[in-house]
Amino acid sequence: MSLYFQKIKTPIGKLYVVSNVKNLQAIIFEQHWFKFKQDISKMQKLETPLIKKAMKQLTEYFQGKRRTFDIPYDLNGTDFQNRTWESLAKIPYGETRSYKDQAKLVKSPKAVRAVGRTNGLNPLCIILPCHRVIGSNNNLTGYAGGLKAKRFLLKLEGVTLS
Repeated sequence: MSLYFQKIKTPIGKLYVVSNVKNLQAIIFEQHWFKFKQDISKMQKLETPLIKKAMKQLTEYFQGKRRTFDIPYDLNGTDFQNRTWESLAKIPYGETRSYKDQAKLVKSPKAVRAVGRTNGLNPLCIILPCHRVIGSNNNLTGYAGGLKAKRFLLKLEGVTLS
């Protein structure tokens, strides 16, 4: 199935929005775009209606006008990865959870590190808000877009960190 993409400028840098005709496939930080493109055999730069909708919702989010997203998407991971990524959507806007909390949520309480690694592979940053997952000590930990971006997103959502 053909994939399409567009680039959007955001306060945390350029993001690439990728979809097929029916579903959003990925939102990729610019620093990871080259590697992502290498793994995909065929992609065309085209603003499909779905990509246009995703870009509009992302813009509204960054303007503080949107708290949830209603864009159809596909997740193409293992069962554990898909469960972990889906659990991110259950973390409310403006709230955080620890990796330990998330591991319990996906019914793998001892898989804290695996949850962290899986969040790092999240194909739909912001839509599936892995930035809302922080360390048990309430500290920021890794984020594919960098800690500066994670801090910005949490501040945008009104989260106060110690």
